[in-house]
Amino acid sequence: MDTLYKSMQQPLIWVTIILFVIFYPMFISIYVFLPLLIGVMGYILMLGIEKGKFLYILVSVLYFINLEVNLSLPFFLTIISALLVYVLFYQYLTHFRKCRICKPILSALLLDAVYLGSLLSYDFIFQSHSIVLDNILLYSLIVDLLVVVIL
Repeated sequence: MDTLYKSMQQPLIWVTIILFVIFYPMFISIYVFLPLLIGVMGYILMLGIEKGKFLYILVSVLYFINLEVNLSLPFFLTIISALLVYVLFYQYLTHFRKCRICKPILSALLLDAVYLGSLLSYDFIFQSHSIVLDNILLYSLIVDLLVVVIL
């Protein structure tokens, strides 16, 4: 009975993840109060790179591309920001080994800050207007940090 339950559980989890990656960015473009979850997916991308898990990398990259297409954001800016955080800061976060939630929180916070800085720089350089800095963006950051803690 236990093996039957586990054999049914694994495909159900992956179907749920695939549906989330495909449809959640579409819901964000409709309902603006939903959080972007850039820090969560960036942390999953960094975990995938660190542990060599191809599926983590694939899920997070597909989510980022789908999010950028649905929200008309600069293409590959989230992936580049996540890789910058991984290369420049992530190896220094290993000093927080005893604190289990410090590494995910700090990496999500750094990723959100680097992405916001990159997006504001992009807007300044190309004289465009991608985002509006208001309370919804702060709400998205707080929910992003809470989801990383739960993860």
